[in-house]
Parts: sequence; structure tokens; C-alpha cells
Amino acid sequence: MYLLVNAIGLLIFIGLAVLFSKNRSKIRWRSILTMVVVNLALAWFFTAFSVGREMVDAAAGGFTELVSVAREGIDFALKPTGMSLPGNFFISVLLPILLVVPLFDILTYFGILPFIIKWLGKGLSKLFGQPKFESFFSIEMMFLGNTEALAVSALQLKKMKADRMLTLAMMSMSCVTASVIGSYTLMMPGRYILTAVPINVINALIVTAILNPVDVTPEEDTIATIGAAPAAAEDIDSGSEKLAESEAKEAQKEEREPFFSFLGDSILGAGRLILIIAANVIAFVALAAMVDKLLSFVNPWLSLEHILGIIMYPFAWLLGVGSHAFDLAQLMGTKLVTNEFVVMGTVTNKMSHFPDHYAAVLTVFLTSFANFSTVGMIVGCFKGMVSDEKSKVIAKNVSYLLLSGILVSLFSAAMVGLFVW
Repeated sequence: MYLLVNAIGLLIFIGLAVLFSKNRSKIRWRSILTMVVVNLALAWFFTAFSVGREMVDAAAGGFTELVSVAREGIDFALKPTGMSLPGNFFISVLLPILLVVPLFDILTYFGILPFIIKWLGKGLSKLFGQPKFESFFSIEMMFLGNTEALAVSALQLKKMKADRMLTLAMMSMSCVTASVIGSYTLMMPGRYILTAVPINVINALIVTAILNPVDVTPEEDTIATIGAAPAAAEDIDSGSEKLAESEAKEAQKEEREPFFSFLGDSILGAGRLILIIAANVIAFVALAAMVDKLLSFVNPWLSLEHILGIIMYPFAWLLGVGSHAFDLAQLMGTKLVTNEFVVMGTVTNKMSHFPDHYAAVLTVFLTSFANFSTVGMIVGCFKGMVSDEKSKVIAKNVSYLLLSGILVSLFSAAMVGLFVW
């Protein structure tokens, strides 16, 4: 019964995307169908097959080990002699970022991460028939996060048409960054966190290809080389890709920052990220509590969670969670208004008591940056990098940014939920 509801829910979510499409006649259904089939196959493989589960568990275990290594540095700096540090949110979840961010930056510095991103992006483009740069960007944002991925794509953003930039802005709503995945796995089941990440990448392509289908000519499809000088880009049809790559490498050799200077900047950046996350969590939790307090003066039953639960209830029910639908709806709504860390911190001690399907659906839905504050970050990022005329196109379509983020989360939750019971 609930499996059927989950399957119908996925079809309804796809239907909603088509309903709100900016140009339904331009939707390339063969590409969409290919991506849906591949994503369902991935969800099935990672959840229903022992090999797939072992792969995901191994990846989650790797992040757990990484966090435990980070704990050595935390204990050295903060642990009083003969005492143990409390396992609170700041120490256990946020401080390990001081190791994870520099690690991924080091991989970028030596060209390992850019190489992986580039070739995975090319593979997705070839497989799904999507524009090469959009495929590249979907992988890039999985590792780097939304604003970082946009920042390293500044050259293309300045050359792109506004409607294509809107596609990238919508995709940015559904990213995570590799530097916080370790923190996620401390609070939620790592298996579902690591399953959600690649599923989100493909669903971001699916949703944006439906909501905002754009024709991209070969001349427009260029890819900037991460870490290279801004002028270095590869033109898909010009035959100059090797020359561009050669120039990029030369520019990189000439302009590369000394390693330890780079590492110091990376560590400082990780510290800023921790403060940003901590400030957002503190502020949003406090603001939500204040809203609840004000609503209680109107009616003791009224609260932000109850209101959001009512709004999100139909979508939660369509995920096949049965009697847990209203609880899931409240958590979904809270995540959109605050952020995923707030909700993960709320449910982390309860996860072991949840049914498998509910735990999987909830975890996958939470695994993205899709919320109201992310909209502001993306709009601000575009405003700082492109012309006012183009940035206004993004600002006028904030509803589509939010819709895209919600639909990707619903698509992913529904797809993974089909195979976990």
C-alpha cells in the first residue's frame, strides 16, 4: 500500500515540475527518462544490493574515521588534563570541519579533485545528453558547495545567457559540500547521507531540465578549468581544448600560491565556515522559538512546526510514511525555514527508533542546502559576479529557486524510499 503511495508520489512530483515548467514544449523527454531510470537504478543498487550497501557504508565509514582523526586535534587544543570534552553540537559536529575543509582544498591544490570533477561531468554529459557545463557544474557543486562552485565558474557566468544562468542558480539550491558530509554522518545514518549525494546531483539536472529547459549551442558550452587563470576555458567544438588546457597549466604554474600560504587560508576559511554555521543555527533556533512564543499567545496549539506541518503534509504523505506523515511534514518545513543542521540536531537521538523507510526518506530529504537562507546566498553571489541586468533575472525567479530545491529533495526522497522498507 505505502509502496504504491510512494511510487505515485514520485509521479506527482514529476508532474508538478512539468506543471510549473517555463517552456514545456522544449523539455527533452528522452534525456529526462534516461536520467530518471539511471537514478532509480542507483537508488536500488545503493539500498537493495549488498555490494551497493557495502560501498556506501565504506564511504560513510571513511568520513567517520576522518572525523575521529579531527578529534585528535580538537582534544589537543581544548581538552583539559584528565577530563573529557562534552559531545555537544559545536565540538562534535562543527569543529571537525577544520580538518575536512583543508583536506579537500589540498586535493584541489594538487589537481586531484578538479580532475575527478571534470571527467565525471563529461561522463554525465555524454550519458544524459545534457549541456556539458551543466553536467560539470552538477559534480562541482557536490564537492565544493553552491557559492564556491559559482565562484570558480565566474567566467562562464559572465558569458552566459540569463536563462541559462537561472538553471545554474536553481541547481545550486540542491547541493551539499563535501566538507560538511562528515558532520552530517555524525547526526544521521551515513548510508542514506552518502546515497543521497549522487542521487541529488542527477535530480538537480532532471528538475532544472524540466522547470527551465534551455537550448544551448556548442559555442556557448564552455568549461573553465578550476585553479587556472580566468582566460583559460575549453571550447567544445573549436578543437582548442588541448591548447586551452596547456595554457591553463602554464598559468597555474606561474600563479599558484605557495602551499603553506594556501593551507593557512584554507584553515581560516574553515574557521569562518564554522562560525557561519554556528551563527545560523543559533539565530534560526532562537527566532523559531520566538515565533512559537508569539503564536502561543494567539492559541496554545499554534507553533511554527504545526503550521509548516499542515503546509507540507500532502508532500510528506506522498512519500509513503503513513502515520509519520505529519511529523515528517513538520521536519521538512522546519528545514526549509531554518536549515538541515537544526533538524538533524533535533532528531539525531531518535533515529534509531524510526522505521527504516521513514529514516531513509527523512535523511535523504534533509541532505541538501535547500532553504530560504540559501536563496539569499545564491542571489547575492550572482549579484556580485554578473551584470545587474542578469542578476535581476535571478532575483525575479527566487520562487523557482526554492521550488527547484524542494522538488529535488522530494524526488530524491521518493526514489530512495521506493527501495527501503
